[in-house]
Amino acid sequence: MNGKQYKVGIIGATGMVGQRFMTLLCNHPWFDVKVLAASGRSAGKPYREAIGDRWVMDASIPEKLADLTVLDAEKDMDQIVSQVDFVFCAVNMPKDEIRALEEKYAKAECPVISNNSANRFTPDVPMIVPEINPDHADIIQAQRKRLGTKRGFIAVKSNCSLQSYVPAIHPLMDLGVTKVLTCTYQAISGAGKTLKNYPDIIDNVIPFIGGEEEKSEQEPLKIWGSIQGDVIVPTSSPSITAQCLRVPVQDGHMAAVFASFEKPVDLDDIISRWNSYKGVPQELELPSAPKQFLHYFTEENRPQTRLDRNLENGMAVSIGRLRRDTQYDIKFVCLSHNTLRGAAGGAVLMAELLCAKGYFD
Repeated sequence: MNGKQYKVGIIGATGMVGQRFMTLLCNHPWFDVKVLAASGRSAGKPYREAIGDRWVMDASIPEKLADLTVLDAEKDMDQIVSQVDFVFCAVNMPKDEIRALEEKYAKAECPVISNNSANRFTPDVPMIVPEINPDHADIIQAQRKRLGTKRGFIAVKSNCSLQSYVPAIHPLMDLGVTKVLTCTYQAISGAGKTLKNYPDIIDNVIPFIGGEEEKSEQEPLKIWGSIQGDVIVPTSSPSITAQCLRVPVQDGHMAAVFASFEKPVDLDDIISRWNSYKGVPQELELPSAPKQFLHYFTEENRPQTRLDRNLENGMAVSIGRLRRDTQYDIKFVCLSHNTLRGAAGGAVLMAELLCAKGYFD
């Protein structure tokens, strides 16, 4: 990058993912936070005052951002766009309103790196896991044509629930994966909660998370899909079925995974594929990229959430307990940090990838 820095804004800066963006970006080598925006309730106040007692990160509010005046994400859009090269978006609004807001920013020639689900199935919006489908960035040219923009576009990250198991399945796809069953055990930070303000989760497991199972089953098919003309066409296989449970854990989504293949597979070969897998972020040595994306643990009681969720600054995926199954061909367990790899960290890494490819120039 030759020392170049980009001016960025965080839209939705008072929410949990927005807070995580602040901690990741306050000393980022490429990105300089110039604008914090949220709803009208917070607008006009210094961030420190606007957030009040809602700051939930372990680290303190970054001092150099604490006194920035919060702008209104909707009413102050022109002012925001004039001060930044692109924005990260993590707002809590109805989906149709998010879709309209993100498109409004894009049409104002401000690229949007979105943590929201509203545009994940817009056919010309790339949903990128940087180590898996970086080539989907090529669709941005078609999206710009539709929007009538030169710089503006929207790129989204996928749901946090699939960030643990899809990376583990991906290096095996050429072996002919036919079907996948996954059961995810999801941390409460995925719901914007903490153990202090979510008493219903104490000594409890909640067997329903609205929309998560559909996302876990459908989003991977777009990630593994292909660009055809001006749209991304999802693949039709493997077939995926999922159950998603909320568990009394602060951070870290775990998945129990079962998979079947077209032909017999060798367990040692699978482990070798996981441990040696590298993607474009590792090749480019992007600032937020883990040196090793996938880590296989040989201990029978790993990965564990408390021990392994922060592996490589929370950007690596942990895998363990690979063995044969009586109903499927194999089964194993995965773990990822849901607000780092699964949310803000994944979005920052995607922005680094797009930055390295020149999409913000």
